Amino acid sequence: MTAIGGAAAAVTGAASGIGRALAIELAARGCDLALADRDEAGLAAVAAEIGRAGGRKVSVHRVDVGAPTEIAAFAHEAVAAHPALNILINNAGVALFGNFAEIDQAEMDWLININFRGVVHACRAFLPELSARAEAHIVNLSSVFGLIAPPGQSAYAAAKFAVRGFSESLRHELAMAKSPVRLSVVHPGGVATAIARNARIGIGVTDNVRRTESIEWFEKNARTTPAAAALRIIDGIEKNKPRILIGNDARILDIVQRLFPASYWSVLARRRQQAGK
Repeated sequence: MTAIGGAAAAVTGAASGIGRALAIELAARGCDLALADRDEAGLAAVAAEIGRAGGRKVSVHRVDVGAPTEIAAFAHEAVAAHPALNILINNAGVALFGNFAEIDQAEMDWLININFRGVVHACRAFLPELSARAEAHIVNLSSVFGLIAPPGQSAYAAAKFAVRGFSESLRHELAMAKSPVRLSVVHPGGVATAIARNARIGIGVTDNVRRTESIEWFEKNARTTPAAAALRIIDGIEKNKPRILIGNDARILDIVQRLFPASYWSVLARRRQQAGK
């Protein structure tokens, strides 16, 4: 296990959503923090909230995880600010609305650079330091869309399946090398964040009604709070869980895709249609 009290963690996407909830809960449990995000105002607000509670060292870093040079600089600055840093949480992520034919390659590259390559670059940048600790932990955020791949999510599912595959392979490599670094991959279901509302719209999308309906459906069905998601992730760190499912929806979808690996979407589409009647 990796103890939270007395640890120091780097958290990306820390200005809002799950990342913000993680920062607050980790600090409450005695963990120092290096918080990264593009949203400097949001970072400052989180740091101020933690500061009012007192007792923890917090550094903030303006980072675009889609830029490898910025991730490398973040790793250097985070370790300089927190020499005992031993937890990395790759939480930052974005969404893109549109079918494959409605998004261009630049838009797909933008999402994959953040959601997948950002995870890879951060692991590469932090691993040498983490490997020198007596105990250390990496948490990579995949998604329920790293378990199933719905229509309209070709870019997002591609990135999140890639995070899953990369994380599982890296975890096996670390275990074979008898590394002190443990690794958990997280598959959240619907978590009540602004990710859907903040999604970019594909260049070929002309149907704004469809986008509005998708946002409304997500917000209606995203029943897990960021705070609850943070608690599950922290429990996974403490118990060294290799795979963390968040929400009953994630657990149900995991079972469905195991039972119907080639036809799960037709099963899910029927259930969704019946629920809408």
